[in-house]
Amino acid sequence: MEQSTIFETQDGSHSMLSKVYGVSYHSKYGAIQESRHVFIEAGLYFKALQQKEIAVLELGFGTGLNAFLTLLASEKHGWQIHYETIEAYPISIEQAGALNYPVILEVQPLQGLFHQMHTSDWNTIHSLTSAFHFQKVNARFESIAYQNRFDLIYFDTFPPDTQPELWELPLLQAMYDALRPNGVLVTYCAKGIVKRRLKNVGFQVESPPGPPGKREMTRAIKAVRAENREVRKST
Repeated sequence: MEQSTIFETQDGSHSMLSKVYGVSYHSKYGAIQESRHVFIEAGLYFKALQQKEIAVLELGFGTGLNAFLTLLASEKHGWQIHYETIEAYPISIEQAGALNYPVILEVQPLQGLFHQMHTSDWNTIHSLTSAFHFQKVNARFESIAYQNRFDLIYFDTFPPDTQPELWELPLLQAMYDALRPNGVLVTYCAKGIVKRRLKNVGFQVESPPGPPGKREMTRAIKAVRAENREVRKST
């Protein structure tokens, strides 16, 4: 169980400081602002332009903020979301209960759904709403071995300076393999070396504007290769 300290970010929403790694789960400039910008607007909304049923993989459940914002977007737009999140070191139920996201987002009636995300059994699919199907997997990121399963990845691990092994070629290759063709990976990290590695495993890399406090973020697309398009044209 991760031991962390809750603190308030500049938009009034909570983040947590990991006592193990000495870094925060979200930006000090605004936890909700960052998650909305990077994962919802640049990731989920971007992918929803192409399809309304989306399979999401999140690396780093953490506070549950990304998952909760995704559920809210699903309810607002009627999107069918299949959400799987990987976490090796979950926060405690007590800490989760102290987080203020439903209050700041003015969705207090959905407090129970946020709580259910944290209290639900691991490694089991839960239909939190008719459109949002949710599963937490208690595992290390390095153990992931999915193939063509997801449309969107929220890559929200601790930064490269803290956990460099999570930003190296083997895990990035696993992310590429986990995505379906035209799948998208989004992350707050904009380091040049990370972008080069994403390109090395086959992604097309974009650099949209970042959230408050960051000039850029990263969006990587598993583009359909030319040879695959030719095969489809000939069939």
